[in-house]
Amino acid sequence: MTTANGVKPGKVLLVGEPMGLFSANQEGPLSEVGVWAASVAGAELNVAIGLKRLGQDPLYMTKIGDDPLGERIMAFLSANGLDTSLVRVDGGHHTGFMMKSRVSEGDPKTFYYRKDSAASTLDADDVEKLDWTGISLTHITGILPPLSDSTLEAAYALVDQSRAHGAFVSFDPNLRPALWKSEDVMKSTLRRLAARADLVMPGIGEGQVLFGASTVEDTAKAFLDNGAKIVIVKDGPRGAYASDGSVEIRVPGFVVDHVVDTVGAGDGFAAGVLSSLLEGGSLADSMERGCALGAIQTQQVSDNEGLPTPDQLAAFTAGHRRAF
Repeated sequence: MTTANGVKPGKVLLVGEPMGLFSANQEGPLSEVGVWAASVAGAELNVAIGLKRLGQDPLYMTKIGDDPLGERIMAFLSANGLDTSLVRVDGGHHTGFMMKSRVSEGDPKTFYYRKDSAASTLDADDVEKLDWTGISLTHITGILPPLSDSTLEAAYALVDQSRAHGAFVSFDPNLRPALWKSEDVMKSTLRRLAARADLVMPGIGEGQVLFGASTVEDTAKAFLDNGAKIVIVKDGPRGAYASDGSVEIRVPGFVVDHVVDTVGAGDGFAAGVLSSLLEGGSLADSMERGCALGAIQTQQVSDNEGLPTPDQLAAFTAGHRRAF
C-alpha cells in the first residue's frame, strides 16, 4: 500500500452547508431547555477548521443567507483564518441551523432546520466555475447530496471535476437518513459516490447500513468491491482499520475518561487523516492522527472549537494511552 496513494501537498476543496448550532446547556427535552450555547457547525466546515488548525490550506465553498446566522458564520470563518472567497451571500434564502441536546451518556439528539436554505441552492454550475489551480484534494461527505436536487448534481460534479483536474478524492459517507427521500435512494447514491473515491472513511455502522457488513474487515471489503481504492473504517474507541485489498492496517484508539459529545468526532477523524496524508505521512500514522482528533472531539460540546493545533495534538497523544 502506498502511503498517500498520490496525495500531493496543496489546497483542499470542501463544499457543504454551514449551520448555526444551538447546544442545550442542560439535559432533558429540548422543548424545556431555557439556556442554549450558540456556535457554528457543518461536517465539511468542521473538517476545514481541523485542517486549517493543523497548518493546511482548505478552500471552503458554500452559500449563506443574509441573516444573523450567516453573519455569525462569516465572522467565524474569518476568525479562524479560512479563505472566504468561495462563500456567497444569498439574500433570497435563509441560513440553516440545528439544535442539539445535552446528554451524560450515549449520542445527543439533533434536530435540523435546513430545508430551502441558501446552501441547498448550490449546483453543478457553481462547481464547474471553480478555479482548480493548486487544489490537490477534494473531500466530500454524504450530507451535501440529499439537501436538494441541485446539490446532488453538485456532488457528482465535484467528483467529475476532481478527476478531470487530477485531485485526490476523499469521501465520508456521513449518513443522515432523515435528509434522504428514501433509504434506497440514500444507499444507491452513496454507493455510487464511494465507488469513485480514492479514499473512503466509513464508520462500522455505515458499513452495516450500506452493505450489510458487520465487521471492520467486511466493511472495508464491501467498499473496495464497490470501487474504492483505499478504505479506512472507523471503529469508535477501538480505533480504525484500513485495507486496499492486499494490505491491512489496524491502529488503536485513544482512551478518554469520559465522552462529552460524539457529534463531530468523525469530522475530526477526517481532518486528522487528511492533514497527515498531505504532509506525506504513512497511512498508519495518518490513521493514528485521525483517532486522536476523533477522541479530542468527544471531549467537546462544540463540533469544532476543540480541534487542536499541532502543539495541542502532540500534548494529547503524549498524555493518553491507547486502546490496545
